[in-house]
Order: sequence, then C-alpha cells, then structure tokens
Amino acid sequence: MTDIAATAAPSAETATLPARLATGFVNRLVIIIPYLWLLFFFLVPFIIVFKISLSQTAISMPPYTPVLDFKDGVSGFFAGFRALNFDNYTWLTQDALYFNAYVTSLIIAAISTILTLIVGYPIAYGMARAPATIRPTLLMLVILPFWTSFLIRVYAWIGILKPEGLLNQVLLATGLISQPLVILNTYTAIFIGIVYSYLPFMVLPLYSSLEKMDYSLIEAAQDLGCPPTGAFWKITFPLSLPGVVAGCLLVFIPAVGEFVIPDLLGGSQTLMIGKTLWNEFFSNRDWPVSSAVAVILLLVLTIPIMFFQQAQAKAQEQGR
Repeated sequence: MTDIAATAAPSAETATLPARLATGFVNRLVIIIPYLWLLFFFLVPFIIVFKISLSQTAISMPPYTPVLDFKDGVSGFFAGFRALNFDNYTWLTQDALYFNAYVTSLIIAAISTILTLIVGYPIAYGMARAPATIRPTLLMLVILPFWTSFLIRVYAWIGILKPEGLLNQVLLATGLISQPLVILNTYTAIFIGIVYSYLPFMVLPLYSSLEKMDYSLIEAAQDLGCPPTGAFWKITFPLSLPGVVAGCLLVFIPAVGEFVIPDLLGGSQTLMIGKTLWNEFFSNRDWPVSSAVAVILLLVLTIPIMFFQQAQAKAQEQGR
C-alpha cells in the first residue's frame, strides 16, 4: 500500500503541473495585455511623431524628409542617426507664438479644472448622500451626455451663447439685461464649453470617493461640537482627495490640448496649443515643427501624472 501511495503522489503532481502552468500563463497574460496596449497605441505613435519632429520640411507627400530609414541598410541608418539635429525644437524657443500658446493652454486648462471642481463637487456629494435607490438614476443622468456626439453638444452651445441665442433671449425677456451679452467667441465661452464637456470626468471619481466614506465620522465630529463647515474641511474633503486629484487630472490633461471647443466657441483669435497644432499640420503643412510641438506637449503633460503617482505611492506607504 505504501508503494502504491508513493507512486500515486508524483502522478498527481504531474497532473497538476499543466494546470499550474496554464494558470501562470493566464495571470501573466492579464498583466501583458495592458502593456501591449500601451506599446502599440502610445509608445509606437510617440516614436513615429518624435521621428518626424527630427526631420526637415519638404515639398512632397508626406511633407517631410524621412530620417532613420532602413532603406539604405544598417550603415545608412547609423549615418542618418549621426546627422540628426534638433532644429525644430530650437525653432520653438525662438518663436514666441508657441510659448504663448503653451502658457495660454495651461492657464485655460487650470482655470477650467478649478471651475469644474467647484461645480462637480456638490453634484458628487449630493449623489453620494442621496438614497441608495436613486443613485443609479443619478449616475445615469451624469453619463447621459455621452450618448450624444461631442461635436453636436458643442454646436448646441453656439445656439445658446450667440447674441441672438437662447440665453440672451431669456435674459432680455426677463428684463435682467437691456442689450445682448457678448459671450460667444470669448474665453468665457471656452470655460463654459470645457466645464460642460468634462464635468462627468470630474463627478465620477469624486462620487466614487465620497460614496465609500464613513459618514459616521461627520456625526461624531458634530457631536463633539464641530460645525458643519469645519467637519467638511477636516473630514470630508481630506477623505475625498484621491477623487479630487483623479478628477482634476482627467479634466486638466485633455483640456490642455483641446481643439474643438476653442475653435468653435472661442473664435479665430483664441491662442491654444491644440489650434496651433492644427494650423501647423493642415494649414502650413509643417509636419516636423508640429510634431515637435506635440512631443513637448506630451512631455509637459507627463509632469502632473508623475506627481500623482508619487503622491499615491506616499499615501500607500503611510497607509502601511
């Protein structure tokens, strides 16, 4: 009997070996897929754009001189590598247009993010404190604008904000103003468009953080004599900071490179980096310079992401 058991044990281990290998492969596949996604849809396009930014403008199709090409073999590739220059990046530092476009985009994105936080925080807080039976309905109402085309929604704001639009008609009818307000083709219209368009990206992370909060802490603070305002700033807001940071990043990063809203609501005089990229690509057909603008923009936007990751790592270390 002992011999039979001894021979049965290795066979059982051998039978479970393929299962363990399959489980290990599946576990690694779950990790590999996101990295493959980033490789093909982020890293490869970035390398292509960076390669174009090192080339020179040419009257051809595409309108630049290819660099780092293997058509001349490995020796030609290394010869092209040694001949690389950063003239397009130097040009960006010499023309104030691009610097002003970067600064204006960052300022508009920062102000829009703050406004979106001011509008979105009460909405998320109200959703988190609402009865559990109606929370799914409120969540659906927040997501509902995504069911309509982004472009159509921005065009709708043109009809609302123009001098003879709905907003001015209502204000004139109620006697609040005596002449139409000039809102369209101003920075105010851009702020309205960005806040409206990106509000769900702020509300959803905030709602996720506020919903998990233990509201008995607020009741305990009030029992100890803390006023509601003090309880909010000392308990509610600090506990919702992960949602605040995530929402601000989700709004700020795409708002910096926004093109449609400044073009339609801000008018032709609006200077933002998204419009500058469009003009360089399609009007001036200067692909190398526009690629350099895009590379710098991407590098600038990675800074808040790095700070966010460092803050998360510190929070996890403190939690341990």
